[in-house]
Amino acid sequence: MTGDDANDGAGDAGRPRGRRSTALRAAGLTLTGALVLGIAAAGWAYWHLNSNIKSVDINSALGADRPPRAVTAPPGATASPLPTGSLNILVLGSDSRSGKENQALGGGNSEGARSDTAMVVHLDAGRTKATVVSIPRDTLVTRPSCPLPSGGSTAVAYNAMFNSAYSVGGPACAVKTVESLTDVRMDHYIEIDFSGFTKLVNALGGVTVTTDEDIADDDSHLTLKAGTHHLDGKQALALARTRHGIGDGSDLGRIGLQQKLVKSLLEQIAATDLLTDPTELYQVADSVTASLTTDTGLDSLTELISLGQSLKGLSAGQVRTVTMPVVPAPSDPNRVVAEQPEASDLWKSLR
Repeated sequence: MTGDDANDGAGDAGRPRGRRSTALRAAGLTLTGALVLGIAAAGWAYWHLNSNIKSVDINSALGADRPPRAVTAPPGATASPLPTGSLNILVLGSDSRSGKENQALGGGNSEGARSDTAMVVHLDAGRTKATVVSIPRDTLVTRPSCPLPSGGSTAVAYNAMFNSAYSVGGPACAVKTVESLTDVRMDHYIEIDFSGFTKLVNALGGVTVTTDEDIADDDSHLTLKAGTHHLDGKQALALARTRHGIGDGSDLGRIGLQQKLVKSLLEQIAATDLLTDPTELYQVADSVTASLTTDTGLDSLTELISLGQSLKGLSAGQVRTVTMPVVPAPSDPNRVVAEQPEASDLWKSLR
């Protein structure tokens, strides 16, 4: 073998090593780039979802003149990274958002804000059982003096419609009126608008609801025969708003439909394995966060995820739906007032 032959052999041996080294470097750069892009995308998604959420500082607005906070841990509870104590959350469905989508769905603007739906969600200690109490919007209440976002406060109003609290003073007044009515501390506040509710139902693939009677409501534009129906978001919203097409046309009939819808939505969420489909999970999260106004204790994705994870042991079958006991108001047969002592007994059980 000559010197030239030896050099040629060394060159041949060196070239494959160079190609492999170049290929490995390229693969490493590609993997690093993908990882950086993935982290950036995840960071952007988190920032986007976080920035979707609007919040109101209820605690600062209402101060210390409120029912005591009752956070009770379940018997034998051990230290847990997730909250396990009992919790009361005021959930409002409103048409308070201005915008083309909400207006197309029948929502009002920010000056004509109304709370169409009001539910107190009580989570038992341990978070494996829940009670959802609906408050009829036609209930006559004593509306307390409420702080206004612009400063000052509203006057006390007697025999006021319950849903006027939101119209007059926004979320803080809605919370204060509920606490005055129930003597139960609202630990959190969640509000969802028409457009967001519609998008949420659509993101979940619709919701299946069984109605006991035919529905024909010109106001909500919903026509359904009695039976089981799979509804899209717009139809589900119409069902939640239906009032005049069922029963005696009172708010109590609408509440019955809303409670069926809540149960059906919980079952649909439980049946949808969002964790196996990141795209679907993001779509649902985007729909939910874009539609939410919360108190400052729930105004981040981290806090909402923590609340959601704490409810992993809660099934739809363990959620009880009831309506605050009411009777016709003596002053107006088209309005109702809390029935006593039944209403007080109900609220006492949630403290």
